[in-house]
Amino acid sequence: MSSSSPETLPAVELLARGELTVRGRVREASNAVLYCSVAHEGREAACVYKPVAGERPLWDFPDGTLAQREVAAYEISEATGWGLVPPTVLRDGPYGEGMVQLWIEADPEARLLALTEDAEPGEGWKAVGPAEVGEGRTALLVHADSPELRRLAVLDAVINNGDRKGGHLLPAPDGRLYGIDHGVTFHVDDKLRTLLWGWAGEELPAEALEVLDGLGRALVPGEPLAGRLSRLLTAAEIEALRGRVGALREHRRHPVPSGQWPAIPWPPV
Repeated sequence: MSSSSPETLPAVELLARGELTVRGRVREASNAVLYCSVAHEGREAACVYKPVAGERPLWDFPDGTLAQREVAAYEISEATGWGLVPPTVLRDGPYGEGMVQLWIEADPEARLLALTEDAEPGEGWKAVGPAEVGEGRTALLVHADSPELRRLAVLDAVINNGDRKGGHLLPAPDGRLYGIDHGVTFHVDDKLRTLLWGWAGEELPAEALEVLDGLGRALVPGEPLAGRLSRLLTAAEIEALRGRVGALREHRRHPVPSGQWPAIPWPPV
């Protein structure tokens, strides 16, 4: 690999080639999530390192595959051109192989989710559904009606995200939106659980249909993206991915809850 100056070294190369130093642990995470710095040739950045050895077994996902799914989600995000998943690589680290992802500092002033006592969402918001707020009272849970969130809803439908919580939405200070924590994805069965149901059943935007057409072409066997995914997912999971993209292109609408699986993750934040 050719050398790059610290100023021009892409983030993904810094993550892949840099020296990882563990600085702390994200305590509220269910799996081992380590806050790290990564340094290479004078450039340094904060990142998250999730070693495979620290993954908690799940009954419906093969052991030791969450890190690969995180990287596969990044590959799909990059293929859409939307850049919704922070730069992510699979590499060796202090505790073995794992996923390393660029740390994104969220804007604490940005509001993407809210509760309202009104029966209908206000302008600029989409309804998710009623939520218990204590003492027998309920409120309407809403999310922002933004193009960035809508793109993320489409991405989640493609990767079959089973855990799109509010805490996994990171609005950056520069206005960009990122989604994180994509280990529970790419299952062959319908596992879509999300807080972004506000567009359920609505027609997909023209932009999304164009992106889906491009994804369909990129997922054809023999294409570079399909080859990279084959090192991260099983053949059955890739075929199911192609099927979801094909279904979205055919029906041209945002998916609706299947009724066979809880539609909203728990806890939702």
